[in-house]
Parts: sequence; structure tokens; C-alpha cells
Amino acid sequence: MPGLYIGSTVPFSGKNTLCLGLGLKFRAEGLSVGYFKPVGAQAARIGDSWGDLDAHTISQALGQDIAPELATPVLVTQDFMHKAFTQGPGIDRTGPIVEAFKKISKGKDITLVGGSGGFSHSGIYAGVDGPTVAKALNAPVLIVDRCTHEMHYDYLLSIKETMGDKLLGCVLSDVPGHYLEELNAVLIPFLASRGIKVLGLIPHDRLLGAITVNALAERLGGKLISSAQKGEVVAESFLIGTMQVENFLTHFRKYPKAAVILGGDRSDLQLVAIEGRCACLILTGNLYPNDIILSRAENAEVPIMVVRDDTYSVARRMESLLARHKLRDPHKFQQAAQLVAANLDVAAIKQGLGL
Repeated sequence: MPGLYIGSTVPFSGKNTLCLGLGLKFRAEGLSVGYFKPVGAQAARIGDSWGDLDAHTISQALGQDIAPELATPVLVTQDFMHKAFTQGPGIDRTGPIVEAFKKISKGKDITLVGGSGGFSHSGIYAGVDGPTVAKALNAPVLIVDRCTHEMHYDYLLSIKETMGDKLLGCVLSDVPGHYLEELNAVLIPFLASRGIKVLGLIPHDRLLGAITVNALAERLGGKLISSAQKGEVVAESFLIGTMQVENFLTHFRKYPKAAVILGGDRSDLQLVAIEGRCACLILTGNLYPNDIILSRAENAEVPIMVVRDDTYSVARRMESLLARHKLRDPHKFQQAAQLVAANLDVAAIKQGLGL
């Protein structure tokens, strides 16, 4: 009953994508796959029990029907944190994790263990950080590093020093095309010289980072006032309309499926975005559009959302949302599986696991 701990250098790097994609790939090859997340930070009511939303989503996607409290034996709640702060050091909290792993992995060819936060530091205060949990489970480790802007090579070297031969390798996720040459020519050979295998390069994919209009409205505290029936339309990026029409058109053509953030008084840009069938219009400052804009939006079936915050604040929140949006939408599952299958050295991973 081998296990594979999937962690990351920093939070929101693609652990869920890798767990789901790798799990579906293994299943397609005829392997029996288990999954659990030892430590969950997304505590939520699931049926009659409490569990972690990410763990519940991935368990279902992999066809695993287990109780939420078994899928995530340690939930980070206010009560858990208070006990960790007041009970002092020396308390072993890995016991329930090991017991849950034994139950879930029984009869399985491989059990994927989803990490939380950053591998080396998240959970240290309570003794449930990545290295501690992985060692308690005697599981090899696969680390994801998201390198949209830069690669966290120091973190990878530190993890290698901590885990030694237990580090199976790393996967670089969300890689922009312009970064590939430097990775292949310089950074991947450097990591190899330090004993770290790069087992996959997952390119940037707009769909995986996308978010529905309904989810945007919920997270931004916005109100849909037009074409609410189109709330499941997906926004792949966002565009701020603080420029002249000509410049806006140039940018808009590059990002046709963007959520466009505009001041409620910019009717000129609102019309351009509607005619271009943007994913949605987000009007800031709690300013409502005029009747012409509303009529055009209804005819074009473009959702309009009104939010109270100013344009700058909404743009900051949008950037965070698109970077951190969870892999909880079923339409993304197949995309994750295809990305992993096409860009990971699955054969090397299976060999490292003895499968």
C-alpha cells in the first residue's frame, strides 16, 4: 500500500491539480487509487459531518466514497489552533493521520496524500507540517512549484536537504511559454546537479485558473443586474478599463473571455466590452449603468455585476481570486487529467513508487 505525498513550495501552486490528474491517470491505467488530505484548512459542513472541501471534491472525482472525517483526520479550526497554542510542544498529532492512511490505503495500489499550504512551513506550530507527516507515513514526496513569475529553487533545495532520497522529484506548474528556454537550459540542469529530478512541466492553462461569473459575484459581494442566467459563463482573466477606447480595444482583443472591470460612469467602454461579448462587466463604485447599456447587455447576454468597492480594490481582489481559485468545478477535471497525462513523466513516477 504505497503512498505518495504531494506537497508544494508555497500555497496555491497546483497540488490539487496534480493529485486529481495523477489519480485519474493511474485509474485509467488500471490501478486502484486512494486519496486523502491529512490536514485540511477548508473546514466545512459536508452532509452530517465536518471535512475539507478540497478533499471532498477530489475524493468524489476519483470515485472514492469515504466519510469526510476519514478523508481529512485533522481539520484546522479555531479550536484546533487554540489547543496547539496552549498545550505546548511534544504532543504527537500524527497518530490519527497514520490510522486514517492505513484504512484508506488498504487494498489500494497507490494512495495519494494531498499536502496543505507550503510543504516546509505550514503546520509547524502544531507538528503537522509536510516533512513531519510524510515521514510518519513513510511516503515519498513529490513537490509542485508554481513558476508563473519565478522558480522557488531555494525552497526545493531546502526540501531536498530535509527529505533526502524520499524526495521523488518536482513538477513545475503554470509555466509561461517565455520561461521554458531558461528552465531547460539553466534551471533544470542545475536542479539535476543537486539531485532533484524535474518530472514534469505543466504549462499555463487559462481554463484551470478560470472562475464562473456566479462565483465572482459571491466572492466580490457583487449583484448581477443583467443576464443573470449566464452566471455559469467562465472568466479566464480580467481587464481594467481605465484607458481611452482605442487602447482598451487593443487590450480587449487579446483577452476576449475576460471579466472587464470598469467605473460605473464609463459607458463608452461598457458598450465596447458588451459588443465584444466579454465574460462579464464588473461596474465599481456601486454605480448602475444607464438603460441603453442594460438593454444592450440583455440582448448580447452579457452579465453585468455591480460592486461597492472602487476599481483598484476590485482589481486587487480579482488578481487574488484567479490565482487562488480552487479546482472544484467539474468542467476542469478532465482538463487537469489531460494536462498531467501530457506533461508528466508518469512512468518515472511509477518506477519511483515501485508500481
